[in-house]
Amino acid sequence: MTVIKHFNKYDATENQVTLAETFYSRRALLKGALATGLTASIGQSVAKEDELVTPKELAFSYNNFYEFGFDKEDPAKYADQLVTDPWAVEVSGACEQPGKFDLADMIAKAQTVERIYRLRCVEAWSMVVPWQGVQLADVIKALKPTSDAKYVSFETLYRPDQMPGQRTGSLDWPYREGLRIDEATHPLTLLATGAYGQDLPNQMGAPIRLVVPWKYGFKSIKSIVKIHFTENMPETTWNQSAPNEYGFFANVNPEVDHPRWSQATERRIDGSATGFSALFQSRIPTLPFNGYTEVAELYRGMDLRKNY
Repeated sequence: MTVIKHFNKYDATENQVTLAETFYSRRALLKGALATGLTASIGQSVAKEDELVTPKELAFSYNNFYEFGFDKEDPAKYADQLVTDPWAVEVSGACEQPGKFDLADMIAKAQTVERIYRLRCVEAWSMVVPWQGVQLADVIKALKPTSDAKYVSFETLYRPDQMPGQRTGSLDWPYREGLRIDEATHPLTLLATGAYGQDLPNQMGAPIRLVVPWKYGFKSIKSIVKIHFTENMPETTWNQSAPNEYGFFANVNPEVDHPRWSQATERRIDGSATGFSALFQSRIPTLPFNGYTEVAELYRGMDLRKNY
């Protein structure tokens, strides 16, 4: 088990993820911080000091990736079938640099960053995950969207021979998501290529996925193969499938319940409970925007109960 220390900016290094035994000794924690010269920071990447990072084995085995099945264990069980090399991303729509790009080429000029973010699922469970990747804003800048690009949409790979969940009619495949352009270019928004200091595992969306930490997890689309710039709000999979339950924006708002459950609290998966009790461990309050209140300015004047 690991913990994260609270700093003041977005970026973090491996030195900022501290072993649990160090956490439980405040003196050792301070000594370690001084010894390593922790000057980089992650700001509101966490909302409270010393928040537990979800153990890797839990984050790698408890996933929603319906292309591989609807049980949490299905992605880890079946995702090794997915071939992720080579990988290309098709860019289209209102931009000056459309085309089909090798993934490595598309992100080559963007600076690699490390971020430790909360992940809040609409199902009211949550994790804290260390990601590696690039800011989506850097990639968008290189693609040169035009003034008509008010939104950017994304599409997941459709390959039912390797993704058994796509052989069912559970959703309208391929999976689609979208962001407003100002959301996409916010510095918190990542295209993640790794987690826990290693390449992104297939079950978490290899080789590239979106991470938007102030939104419910279903917005962070996985295994992306298409990016499209558009003037109009794009269709998204869950909004089309169940519009009375899933809005386009999907900002974490504890005051707006899902029609079938409360969003006021969440079950944090952090390894602090084991065995059967882990399924029913105590809940913690859910924070507006998942604690990332610096994004609130993006929604000034909007009714976030209506535009959920």
